[in-house]
Amino acid sequence: MSTTRIPAAPITGLYGTLVKRFSMKMLGRVPEPLGVYFHNPAVLKSYLSISAKARKWHACDPSLKSFAHLAVASMLGCSWCLDFGYFEAFNEKLDLDKAREVPRWRESSVFTPLERDVMVYAEAMSVSPPMVTDELSASLRERIGAPALVELTAFVALANFYTRSNIAFGIESEGYAEACDLAPMAPRPEVASGA
Repeated sequence: MSTTRIPAAPITGLYGTLVKRFSMKMLGRVPEPLGVYFHNPAVLKSYLSISAKARKWHACDPSLKSFAHLAVASMLGCSWCLDFGYFEAFNEKLDLDKAREVPRWRESSVFTPLERDVMVYAEAMSVSPPMVTDELSASLRERIGAPALVELTAFVALANFYTRSNIAFGIESEGYAEACDLAPMAPRPEVASGA
C-alpha cells in the first residue's frame, strides 16, 4: 500500500462502522481513500452520496462511461482510478479487452468511432482550459442523444473529481484488478515532449 500525503484516519463511530461494513460487503476490503476522506466525514458523505446517485444514471451506455472514466484516469495518471475502473468494468461485465486498451486508445484498433469520440470528449473536458468543440458536442449529441450527453458530461466531471483528488492525496493503486486475476492494462504510450 502506498503512503498518502494525508495519512488515513481511523474510521470510527456509527458512520465509520456503516462505511466499513458497506465496503467489506461490496469490495471485500476498505479502500484507502475512505480513510483519507474520513478526516472530514461531511466531505466523505457528500462524495459517497454523489457516487451512489451517479450509479443510478442510465441514459448513457455503461461502456461509454467506463471508457471515458478510464481515459481521464489514464490521461491524468491516477493509478487508483485505472485499477478500480478496470475492476468495475469486470464486475459490470463490460468488454474487458476494450477496457484494458483505454490507456493506449489512440493506437488501438479495438474501438468504434463513437467510443473514440467519447474518449476524445473526456480528454477535451479534462485539460485546462477545456477544449470541447461545438462539432464534437454536436456529433455526440446526434449519435447518443441529449440526455446521454448530459450524463456523459456529468460523469466525466465526476471522473475528474475522483482522479484529481486521488492524485492530490497521493492515493495509488490497491490491486483491485490483480485480485480478480485480470490481465494488466495496456501501458499508456510515452508522449513526446511538446506534443
